[in-house]
Parts: sequence; C-alpha cells; structure tokens
Amino acid sequence: MAAGHSVDPDRWLAEADELLGRAGRHVGRVEPRKRLRRFVFAMMAPLPRVNCWSIAEYAGEASPRAMQRLLSSAAWDQDAVLGEVRDWVIERLGAPDATLVIDETGDQKKGTATVGTQRQYSGTTARIENCQVAVYLAYTTDQGHSLLDRCLYLPKSWTSDPQRLEAAGVPNGVAFATKPALARELIERTLDAGVPACSVTGDEVYGNDPKLRKALHQRAITYVLAVAKTHEITTGIGPRKAVELAVRLKPAAWKRLSAGKGAKGERWYDWAVIDTIDPAAGPGGHHMLLIRRNIKTGEYAFYRAWSPQSVPVRTLVKIAGRRWSIEESFASGKELAALDEHQVRTWTSWNRWTALAILAHALLSVLAATEPPPAPASGLIRLTRNEIRRLLAHVLQPVHDVLHALHWSTWRRTTVKPMEVV
Repeated sequence: MAAGHSVDPDRWLAEADELLGRAGRHVGRVEPRKRLRRFVFAMMAPLPRVNCWSIAEYAGEASPRAMQRLLSSAAWDQDAVLGEVRDWVIERLGAPDATLVIDETGDQKKGTATVGTQRQYSGTTARIENCQVAVYLAYTTDQGHSLLDRCLYLPKSWTSDPQRLEAAGVPNGVAFATKPALARELIERTLDAGVPACSVTGDEVYGNDPKLRKALHQRAITYVLAVAKTHEITTGIGPRKAVELAVRLKPAAWKRLSAGKGAKGERWYDWAVIDTIDPAAGPGGHHMLLIRRNIKTGEYAFYRAWSPQSVPVRTLVKIAGRRWSIEESFASGKELAALDEHQVRTWTSWNRWTALAILAHALLSVLAATEPPPAPASGLIRLTRNEIRRLLAHVLQPVHDVLHALHWSTWRRTTVKPMEVV
C-alpha cells in the first residue's frame, strides 16, 4: 500500500479467498470452482447490466455458455455454499443478542415463464405487478448485518400446474407455502445450524400469522412482529383492535426511546407496552403489544411481542428497530451484488444466482463491519460497502486486450447463437 492510506485491500482479498475457498469445497470440478470465483467478482463489478453475457465478457470468457452452465447444470451444491457463507458471517459478526430479520422483496419480470412469476403484490414498489417474490432472512447485530438465506415464493397458480413446475425445473414435492411458512423454514434452518440469536422481527405479513408466532414461542425465542392497527389483541378487558388500545393509554404510559441510528441520526419515537394474551401462540412467558407513536405526526405502529422472560421496553424497541436492516440489505444487495438482476427462468438457476449474490453481499457487509475505524484526527468517515466495492473493483478488474472487446462485439451482433435455458 502507498504511504498515507488507511485502507488494506490485502485484508479484503484474504477474506475473499477464505470465503470463496470454503464455498469452493462444494463445487465438483476445478474449472467451475474457478468460474464461480470470477462470477462473484463480476457480480460486484460496476457493470451497466449484470447477466451471464456481461459477466462472461468481464471475466474473460469467449462466450456466456460456461457461465450459464454454472447456474443451470454444473455440479455444485448451492445450499452447502450458503451454509459456508452463514458460518463465515457468524464467525465474524456472531453475537448472542443477534436478531433474525425476515421480509420479502419483489423483482419485476416480463412474461410468465420465469419461475414464480405472476401478477402479485411487490413490497419493492408497493403495488401489484408482474413480479417474482422471495422471502429473505438477515442476521443483525450491533456490529453489522448481512443477508443469510432466502426462499422463493411459488403462488398457487404455479403449484397447481405440474407441467409449469416441470418446465421450470421445480423439484418434485415442492408445494404451496405462504410467506410466513417460508419464514418459519428460514428461521428453523438458521437456528438448527446453531446460529446465535435471541430474537426475531418482521413486518405485518409475519406478525399476523399465528403459526409463525407459535413456532417462535415453542423455540423460546423472543419476537417483535409488526401487526396492523386493526389487528385484534386480547387483554384483561377482552378483545380489542390494536389502535383502540393505543388511544386509551394515559400520557404516563409512554416513554421516548431511540429505535437506533438511521441515515439521519437517532430515530426517536414514543413507545408503550400493554400486557396481552395470545392463545394462538401458547401459554407461558410474556405476551405484549408494543406501540410506537410518531413524535411529530402522532401516527401509530403496532407489534405483537413475546419473550420467555420479562424484558425492559428498551430491549423490545431495539429489536423492532433492527427491522430496517433487511430493507437496507435489499437496497445494498441489489445495488452492489446484483441480487435482483438475474435473467434466469428455472428453479436451480434462481437459487444459484441468489446464493452467489448473498455471498457477494455478505463479503462486502463483513468487510465494512470489521474495518477498523479511522483515527478521529483524520476527518474521515468509516468505509462503507459502496466504497469497499469501488476500491475492490479497481484491485480485481481483469485486463483484456482490444481483440477480446472486438470478439464480444461480434458475438453480440451475431443473429443466431446457441442458447441455454437458465
């Protein structure tokens, strides 16, 4: 490194080698193992569009076919690769007071052949559109956060059509599952792997589901899950809508607490807690309704909460405040690791693309979280994922001669090409 610079790309490359080396254990042959490494680096490159064509050109391949095969038919285990990513993240960010955050995101698609695609609600755009939806799990601690796992949501229009499932390569036995059911699968898979975490949070889709609440109750893991203002809550006075309970509270019931730092500093709200009953989740522990009130507008937000032991309001607020981390992970994963740029149609290719995007996102997330802070006198802010990705792009960028560029120009302009369905 040149004198006077505080960053250490050598450390970043060593971490990348460690993670990709562990992922490579689950790739059958040497060439696909090397190609997977180049694929991941290209996903983080500042390409105008990220797909098998642009990745192959960036990586120095003569055509996209080998990169397409890496996604569609090469011998490697994407679930085992994600297991390595999970373990690597936990070794660096793991903490006993970590929170598992669940949420879904939608990716716009054209046509009807891409696995899971139909007209449905997309949280990304907050409207109904032709899209593909998946549920993700993020791991969040005070030190940092990263995506860890995902499940693709298959609507009933897909699971009720065997020919459509077969055409998209969906394995036999995959049946319809609601988004909360997919969230349960992700949470159970993560906890069964021994990941340290003490709480779960998510939005209204998950808070409204009694089966998810019951599953978390049985696991004895604290949860703070959002619910609608019309959600029915049972207390000592009987069932009431959440908002009806909020407006009955006296001024002394509210505490002003921060939900954590956001882009503009501490996020201050007024908070209150009411003891509740939740027969659907099960007896024992402490069932609560956590209420958030906007200081300026007075707008309410509501959370069903449960903990096996009594916990202070501040703890519940901290868990609720961590929900933003998965929204930030979606934004950074799509911007920096091509999470949403998959132009693939089949089940296997989607699962492999998202696994590699999560790997790339985890690498950037951990590097940013573990980067030593700059000296106070330097006047510098901490390195972000964006800046690390920018610097890594210069370190990793392959050098190609003009013949390579001309070859790809010819390839793009050729009217008839051998294509693979990925």
